[in-house]
Amino acid sequence: MKKMIWMAVLLMLVSTSAMAQSRGDWVLGNWRGGGYWFPGVVQGNEGGRITIAYDDGTRETVSARDVRPYTWALGTRVECRWSGGTEWYAGRITGMSKDGTKIDVHYDDGDNERLGTGGCRSR
Repeated sequence: MKKMIWMAVLLMLVSTSAMAQSRGDWVLGNWRGGGYWFPGVVQGNEGGRITIAYDDGTRETVSARDVRPYTWALGTRVECRWSGGTEWYAGRITGMSKDGTKIDVHYDDGDNERLGTGGCRSR
């Protein structure tokens, strides 16, 4: 029973953490509700609507449920645009710059690349 209560509390904290995002927080946003999560920075939070300036230069205002804390770390599965192209390729984060804005990706096909977070997304 205690385990179930703990899990419920944890789930509540995780689900409400996106609602508490403040201006300047780095987050993942569900771009146009399409199920892909892109990194960006909160520009504003009003009435449960959060405006995100994505790392790729785009901007969007979304519901709080379409925002989650930025959680990319070593080992995170991502899809990135190889050499800035238009096709997405699956891989895993193998390194990060100190400020987190550049990541090293080892693609499933064996290639490696360092690129800005704006060229990647997660599911």
